Amino acid sequence: MTAVRSASGMRRRERGATAIEFALMLPVFFLILYAIITYGMIFAAQQNLTLAATEGARAALNYQQVGAAASVQAAQQAALAARAQAACTAATNLTTWLKGSTCSPTQQGNCSYDPTMLCVQITLTYPYSQSPLIPSFPLLGSLLPVPSTLTGTAMVQISPVNII
Repeated sequence: MTAVRSASGMRRRERGATAIEFALMLPVFFLILYAIITYGMIFAAQQNLTLAATEGARAALNYQQVGAAASVQAAQQAALAARAQAACTAATNLTTWLKGSTCSPTQQGNCSYDPTMLCVQITLTYPYSQSPLIPSFPLLGSLLPVPSTLTGTAMVQISPVNII
């Protein structure tokens, strides 16, 4: 005679298998979810820095009142510096949610690609390694490669005729 195993006996031996599978797969799913959220926030911050630098460069096109200067060259440089500062102010106002971001305007006397024009370059930098948007998770911080700094840059060229 052959013994027939009952279905309840097989279920009793497999009890807890689902819990073990869940315990093994939960860290993998959590790592994937954490990576998606972290890289999504990095992407959003990078896009915001680029947009803010672009808007700052557009703000450099607006006329800025400057005082009297000794020469036309000095007046142009003063106007260029005022426009660069206004551009940085406009760019910084768009990145208020990124605490610690810095703006550095670079005013160039002449553009490298067109020496007849004046250029203003706006560079926004956010030190991601010092103040991450999503806190690093213990044991996972070294697994996810994240950038140390995020940078957004934009340049605008201004005609010397319209600078003053």
